[in-house]
Formats: sequence, C-alpha cells, structure tokens
Amino acid sequence: MIKLQKISARPDYVEEVYKTLLDAISDGSLEAGTRLKQEEIAEQMQVSRSPVLKALLLLKKDGFVQDVPGRGVEVAPMDATAISNLYMIRGALDALAARLAAERRYEIDPKLLAAGRRVIKGKDVKAMVDADMAFHRAIYDASGNPLIAESAEVYWAHLRRAMGAGLQFATQREPIWDEHEAIAKAIAAGDSARAAELSELHTTRARELAVRLSQSQAEQRLAIA
Repeated sequence: MIKLQKISARPDYVEEVYKTLLDAISDGSLEAGTRLKQEEIAEQMQVSRSPVLKALLLLKKDGFVQDVPGRGVEVAPMDATAISNLYMIRGALDALAARLAAERRYEIDPKLLAAGRRVIKGKDVKAMVDADMAFHRAIYDASGNPLIAESAEVYWAHLRRAMGAGLQFATQREPIWDEHEAIAKAIAAGDSARAAELSELHTTRARELAVRLSQSQAEQRLAIA
C-alpha cells in the first residue's frame, strides 16, 4: 500500500492532492510503475474521490502518470530524451542567470549552502531537492531578470523528479554542493565567464546522471516484462 500524507481541510483539494502526489513521485516514494488507486489515495488523504480524479488527470496531462491497459493509472517512467532536453534548457538558463548575477557581484546567502550540506547527510530526498532548488532560485533572483525564474518554473516539476532520482541513488552527494559553492564564489567575485562555465558544467553532470538513471530504469522494466 502506498503511503501519503493527509492534507489540510479546504474547499478545493485538487491542488493539494496534486502537490502531494507530485512530491511523492519526485522523491521516489512513488516509483515508476506504481499503481495509483483513487479509493486508496482518497482514504489516505481523507478527501473525496473527485479531487483525486482531477489531480490524476492533471498529472497525466503533465506526463507524470499514465493509463496502462489492465492496470489502470500508474506512475509513468522517466523519459531519457525528455530529461536530456529539459536539462539542456536548464543549463542555458542557469548559465545566463549566473553570468548576470556575477555582473552584479551578488553574494548568495551562505545559509543556503550550509542548509544544502546539512540535508545531504540525511535520507530526506525531498529536503535535498528543495535545498538544491532554493540555491538555483537564489541565482535566478540575483540575475535581476525575472523572466529567467518564470521560464525555469515551467520545467522544474519534471526536473525535480530527475533531481530526486539522482540524489536518491548518488553514492556521493558532497560534490554537488562543492560545485554550488564554487559557482557562488565566482558570482561574488564578479567573474561572469567563470560563473557561467561552472553552472553549465554542473548542469551537464546532472543531465548525464539523470539520463543514465532513466536508461537503467528502462532496461530493468524490459528485463521484468
């Protein structure tokens, strides 16, 4: 049986159900191939089936779940090509944001780096992803161009899942935050070229890991089928 948190009472639960399911998919609690039964989800969250159905339809539209003949609704597998394409877009946005932030010699809050290094020592994948996202969003904000953050927001839901998978299976997580710290130092030093270069390298490494994991999961599914 899947385990999901209860949600607070509100007239419209759809957004809360959607977010709860998306969080569970992103942090690996709900793995690819997991069956999602409306009755079970509604019971665990203590809501009616209507918002659950609407949330599942939204997740299906966004590509996180899929209909499988004879099984109903399942968590969809990650698509290696789609992930690669998403990371390419993210890489371009991250490099631009870092370059602009460096031109302003912006100092990223050291508390973000400390928080990131702290959470990677634990097992809470969602907390790790949230810390990672907070760092990158700080750079978007530091760029002075609000369109960067708005553009990135479109892709973050899918990237969160890829990031969650990478963090869950990573044998070493410290290098991720070593790279973050190097980017932050380049930005604070006003070295725009270095900041952009480090950001692009950081995203490239993340993309390669996410694609490898996606391909590995696909091979495992084929072996089981």
